[in-house]
Amino acid sequence: MSAAGVTEEQVDQLYLVFQQFTKSMTPHDAVKNLQLFGADDAIIRAVRERHDAESLRIRNLDEPASVFLDGRQTWYTGPDMENDRNWPALLASMRRKDFGDDNIASIDKSSTKIVALLDHPKQNEFRTRGLVVGYVQSGKTTNFTAVMAKAADKGYKLFIVLSGIHNVLRRQTQIRLVKDLVESNPSQWHQVTSETHDFVPPPNPKAFFAATDQCLLLVVKKNAAVLRKLRTWLGKAGEYLDECPTLIIDDEADQSTVATAKINPLLYDVLNKFPKVGYVGYTATPFANLLIDPSADEDFYPRDFIVNLPRPNGYHGTEVLFGRDLLDGEDPADLPGGYDMVRRVPDDEVDDLKPRNKKEAADFQPALTHSLRAAVEWFWLATAARRARGGGNPHSTMLVHTTTETRVHEAFKEPLLQFRSFMLERVGSADDQTIELLRATWERETALVAAAEFGEEKVEFETVLEHLPEVVRQTRIVIDNYRSSDRLNYERGPVTAIAVGGNTLSRGLTLEGLVSSLFVRAVSAYDTLLQMGRWFGYRNGYADLPRIWMTDELQMWFSHLATVEADMRRDIDRYMHNPAETPMTFAVRLRSHPKMSITSKAKMKSAVLAHAAYGGTLVESRFFDVSESGRTVLAENAAAARELIGAAREHGTDEESRPETALFTQVPHDDVVAFLERYSFHERSEDGDRRRLIDYIGKRLRQGALQRWSVAVIGNSQPGATTPRRNLGDGVDIRMVKRARLGQESETTVDPVADIKTLSSRRDEAIDLDTKGHDLSSRQQVLDLRRAQRAEEGLLLVYPIEPESDTGKGGRLPLRAPTGDVVIGVALLFPTPRPGSTDSEVEYYSADLSGVIVEEEDTSVLDYDDEAA
Repeated sequence: MSAAGVTEEQVDQLYLVFQQFTKSMTPHDAVKNLQLFGADDAIIRAVRERHDAESLRIRNLDEPASVFLDGRQTWYTGPDMENDRNWPALLASMRRKDFGDDNIASIDKSSTKIVALLDHPKQNEFRTRGLVVGYVQSGKTTNFTAVMAKAADKGYKLFIVLSGIHNVLRRQTQIRLVKDLVESNPSQWHQVTSETHDFVPPPNPKAFFAATDQCLLLVVKKNAAVLRKLRTWLGKAGEYLDECPTLIIDDEADQSTVATAKINPLLYDVLNKFPKVGYVGYTATPFANLLIDPSADEDFYPRDFIVNLPRPNGYHGTEVLFGRDLLDGEDPADLPGGYDMVRRVPDDEVDDLKPRNKKEAADFQPALTHSLRAAVEWFWLATAARRARGGGNPHSTMLVHTTTETRVHEAFKEPLLQFRSFMLERVGSADDQTIELLRATWERETALVAAAEFGEEKVEFETVLEHLPEVVRQTRIVIDNYRSSDRLNYERGPVTAIAVGGNTLSRGLTLEGLVSSLFVRAVSAYDTLLQMGRWFGYRNGYADLPRIWMTDELQMWFSHLATVEADMRRDIDRYMHNPAETPMTFAVRLRSHPKMSITSKAKMKSAVLAHAAYGGTLVESRFFDVSESGRTVLAENAAAARELIGAAREHGTDEESRPETALFTQVPHDDVVAFLERYSFHERSEDGDRRRLIDYIGKRLRQGALQRWSVAVIGNSQPGATTPRRNLGDGVDIRMVKRARLGQESETTVDPVADIKTLSSRRDEAIDLDTKGHDLSSRQQVLDLRRAQRAEEGLLLVYPIEPESDTGKGGRLPLRAPTGDVVIGVALLFPTPRPGSTDSEVEYYSADLSGVIVEEEDTSVLDYDDEAA
């Protein structure tokens, strides 16, 4: 029995009536109708409470995380599996495709939440603007297909999908939506666009809208010519749009929508044609979207909601392939290191793979370099192994992406065809030398990335060899760019292809069965570079086989992007788990890089300089020049450390500490500043800018903080340690620590700058604190204890590192620094300011990119329709 004598049965019965009403009216109007029909007020109240509770449950789902505008009402409580038609059909399709129960449940939950954050289609007028943040190649199309299916089931009528700027992506999206939505319920849908044609205006738009009660599907490019036609056609529909609730899905919402002179105002004009419209942008790289001025009403800032999709099961992203830096507060043991799947393209090969400028492009002839040959050979070996395993994706693709110049793409075709003929002849004749070289490659690569780590079984070389001749014979060389007619087409049966291209092979386009990539194109912006990583995504049945050939610099850039992405998502989650935040207070911070911009200059016009305070942060030396030219710096740093230790012993207080450690407290700030004036962080250690650090200390001094410091020398206190001892002066004789560099044994050329990844540990960060009875399992707990015990004091940790530092661990190489003395690593931990005080700020300036030779994203395609190509 419910409250006021109302039974559950009565509530259930009236709730069914209420749900029927909400198919043709808003929940508010449905309640009014119940009252008009004379339903008992107590039962109506119980029905409303049930609906409100269910709406609130969906809005407050932990996954996907979201923020939304204050007071925004949610109305959708999930699909009606008995009466809905589009979502049940899509659900059955995903099960047939073996998406997996967990991923299907995640798509269901996230799409339900997104639909709930839209406005009810029967509302008189509305204009919703939202953003959904996913991962590159992670299934965003499936997610917005689910949103469209559920929105169609509840009364949305017109669906416009903005699908990139190239027809190849528009076509791919059209085909997917037709298969997943239209073919399952053909009587419910009318296609205004098709696989072969972008938007062509149907005659007499008023009659067109009046004559159909079907859902209308348009998949259009973000192209000026196309959008003008669409704008004009909609303008002639007049009052028929008044009762046409519309959902606009902007796939790759950061591309062309933001800060473009032609596309942006055209899209806004299209949006303005509808009295009832929801706009939802989808992107994996929301840098530009999050920098839009929120106060500009005529732009596309997601003022109503932002949803952050969870990482799907089985998804391989930037961290898996490239690893990333440690974020503040993370434990080094939990940091993904990346698999050994990236192979080096030497710098001296780059000029043989791409022209240095447009002038060279006209007559450029690419060479079949060692790296390109290795990448192609691996493509054939991996494809043969996939065929031996059987099942899974029937397609197999290799990507060659070096430039946007279409003439250069064409020039690759003949060398690749010749190499295919050569390999076919050698494999067909069982040439001993060729077979043994391929065997050596297979055994080396399968040892570096073990199949068992991905739940697969290694395919023996003899089995690979059985499939190899057929694989080589069936390989097509496809030149895919906006001028070519021979495009990748996965709809006509299994594809085995080496695809050479530029922009058409990036940005949303799925390269099915991608197992080998050669990528040497330099681009200047985070979002552009990240979107070119077509190797991210799902690799069911062959997750051990993908390989990428790129330069060391590009590999470092992608590793930095993995850090940027992880940092951005953590910042997004920080906002999303704070109930006081809304999209209008959303100010996600984006890390800078010395050679890359966050996004294009036009898209950053509304960005403000994000001041980064050092309070509560750890700054440590991570990079060391271990070439012969680094010898002088290593010696100077060692001398600076000995001078600091002498000053700390003279001016500070000598404290008892753990074995192989020297600890001095109450060290004057002058001694620390003098050390920083002399010690050199490598230029790749972005936080270790000498002037910024000293300026920051000066500003905090003026506020009465950082007058005194703790200085600790951290040695190797592990039982049974055998590393040599080193005398650092003033009675400090410490057993050195080992810090091996990141690297793989497969590397033939080693970077002269060693990256040790992580220098300090959380245990060291509490060296000068009384930790008895305190849980210090997180960085925040260390900072909280430091605030309680040494609120205004800094901590400087000195690590004497053994020059050889050979740990024998996988994924690590010996440091081999050119000194017979010691390598000095340094970590500084700055205290969090007391409540009520302000931290001084250190500016992160954007670098001058004028001297960096990069290719800008080609936007000329926005001005004409590439469909004919």
